[in-house]
Amino acid sequence: MDLHFSPEESAFREEVRQFVKDKLSPAIRHKVMNGVHLTRDDHVLWQRTLHQRGWGGPGWPKEFGGPGWTPTEQYIFEEECAAGGAPRLISFGLKMIAPVLMSFGNPAQQQRYLPKILSAEEWWCQGYSEPGAGSDLASVKTRAVKTGDYYIVNGQKTWTTLGQYADWIFCLVRTDPEAKAQRGISFLLIDMKTPGVTVRPIITLDGAHEVNEVWLEEVRVPVENLIGEENKGWTYAKFLLGHERTNIAGIGIAKRELARLKRIAEAEGRLDEPLFAARVAQVEIDLIALEITNLRVLSAEREKKAPGPEASILKIKGTEIQQAISELMMQAVGAYALPFKQDDVGPDYATNLGAGYCNLRKLSIFGGSNEIQKNIISQMILGL
Repeated sequence: MDLHFSPEESAFREEVRQFVKDKLSPAIRHKVMNGVHLTRDDHVLWQRTLHQRGWGGPGWPKEFGGPGWTPTEQYIFEEECAAGGAPRLISFGLKMIAPVLMSFGNPAQQQRYLPKILSAEEWWCQGYSEPGAGSDLASVKTRAVKTGDYYIVNGQKTWTTLGQYADWIFCLVRTDPEAKAQRGISFLLIDMKTPGVTVRPIITLDGAHEVNEVWLEEVRVPVENLIGEENKGWTYAKFLLGHERTNIAGIGIAKRELARLKRIAEAEGRLDEPLFAARVAQVEIDLIALEITNLRVLSAEREKKAPGPEASILKIKGTEIQQAISELMMQAVGAYALPFKQDDVGPDYATNLGAGYCNLRKLSIFGGSNEIQKNIISQMILGL
């Protein structure tokens, strides 16, 4: 197992690093490096900048407009973008629905949706969770009844991230209420402008509008918006969740935030305190170990080996490390981290630390909770 990067991969790293340095807006870089809220326009601008370079879909094959990068090149790209202060790519279109369309969509669906995802002409959101059906997605109750050339959809989705910006939503709906659990679920694409779709904000503890409720009342969805076969949606949903989990570890982002933690702690004089310095060192050690695990997965993929329990390990440890870093940032500045908006109180680097800490609590829940991931590891390794 070779965990070293080849000369070609190292040259590619330099190319990405220079591109980010030259093309990323300084205003966006400042926001990312200091934990300031990014707008929809910030994300769209960066996506379009990447698209112009031919890098709009880092994980996409060439036949669908992507660069056809290897998993290692994708890793390098994401690491350098994070280090350079680029926004994290919005995954709902690029990394979630796009792979489903590529694998299970028909040619007409691929031609209709994929180009507009790449160019950031259309924004997607996810319609999975419902009240009473979060971790247990097989319990979804949103109904879709086929009537002629349409499905009539009624139900509610919740925790819909950035749904207020979305042009489209991909939804799990129940098309056969008599079937057992997963067997009666279908996968529909719904235009958010369709009459009967209502988006209601959920304001989180930090005062932000990031998540929403989406109500679907007598929504008419053309039959051609069905992905794959009716009642086979659970297969496509599991495929999508696999892609989501591989993106949550965020090693590049954790490295960037660790460097930010060190800057804040040094400014506050906290690195001179042995106990605090030891906590920072432990997080850094955990991050190094996680990166080695990730490189092992990449090495296995080079040899065409599917990742085993390592994928769940990456998800668990990656999210725990990001949460630990945000907690240490809070501890470093003390009471100055309490306000969610600084109002000229405290140092600039304390801005949004409290809000960021609260927001990152969700990492260990979405994409398959960490408790579920531990069950997967025990089954795959211990056979429990």
